[in-house]
Amino acid sequence: MNIKINKKDDIVLKILHYFITEEDYKPVIINGLDNEIWLENMEKDLKLIRINNNYIHNNEQLKADTYRAKSIMKSIKKSTFSFNMNMLNLLLDTGDAVKIVENKNMETIKVEKISDFKSNKVVSEFFPKVKDSVLTEKIDPIEFFKLTEDMNQKTIKNEKKLQKIFSQRKPTATYILIVINVMVYLFLTLYDRSGTIGYLLANNRLLVKSGEFYRLFTSMFEHVDFWHLLFNMYALYVIGPQVERYYGRFKYLLIYFISGLLGNLFSCVFMGDLTFSLGASGAIFGLLGSVAYFTYYYRATLQGLLRSQVIPVILLNLVIGFMVPSIDVSAHLGGLIGGLLTSMAIGIGDKGRKTDQINGVVVLLLIYAFMIYLLITR
Repeated sequence: MNIKINKKDDIVLKILHYFITEEDYKPVIINGLDNEIWLENMEKDLKLIRINNNYIHNNEQLKADTYRAKSIMKSIKKSTFSFNMNMLNLLLDTGDAVKIVENKNMETIKVEKISDFKSNKVVSEFFPKVKDSVLTEKIDPIEFFKLTEDMNQKTIKNEKKLQKIFSQRKPTATYILIVINVMVYLFLTLYDRSGTIGYLLANNRLLVKSGEFYRLFTSMFEHVDFWHLLFNMYALYVIGPQVERYYGRFKYLLIYFISGLLGNLFSCVFMGDLTFSLGASGAIFGLLGSVAYFTYYYRATLQGLLRSQVIPVILLNLVIGFMVPSIDVSAHLGGLIGGLLTSMAIGIGDKGRKTDQINGVVVLLLIYAFMIYLLITR
């Protein structure tokens, strides 16, 4: 049986194979496009790769094609809440008269053969591994099907990773935290009518400053009344399982307690001398911060969830905190910052870059040190 493979199809497959298997790019599904393929990797300097197999015969058509590609890029940038986005635009079928012009945030390359791609300065600069890749001009049907199988296996592997991350798990740690909070509330309500133990648990600036640092921890499990407890435990019941599923039980507890402690430290610094603060809301805002960090990393997979749901929920709760005098908004802000930085420090599976983790640890420690300094010197 004779199998005839089109030269352009062979080039497309080889370039696709390189980006998917070597650079960990993933296809982007965009409706209404013919003969072009889009790939994304939000951790790269060139976050988008576009492979256009349509014929462009003159500069006017190139201008129109560039405008359309930039419009799609802006849409992806908006939906993924990306602050900066650059794209590699590969044109596989252009007329001789077509002249490539520079465009901001878009590197456009004409590719008529594999060597045009492999030897290009822009490609070599952003993808140093390309010089060691096996990209040849030879059209081989056996190699064609092998490359296809390699990409299929890579896709299956990536899907398994996502299934593991997003699969349902029993949120044991969340349930334990809820039970502890409820038990503490019931104990104080039934057996501490004088409020003596409650006083010993609550957060207060002067008492913490005098050396009672344990209050930063114990106040996370104390609540003013039933409605305060109910609101916080419902929020924990909704948000906690997501964070526990995304990060795992141990990292989830780290995020919860480090955020809660930082939130209470913020509260100490900004509260009055006679004010007492208590509740799990600082830790819960830390969980919101961790969800925001996670959805930012997986923003392409989660299709704009960060912009449409996570950030509005955080902003709404912060606004409510500023409007209601009895709410300790400083603890919310501290917890939110703690959740973001702790999530950065512990990383997200194989997506957590070492530089991000180091930066997260350093900034988190600096904020803790600065807040302790303010607490001591005020």
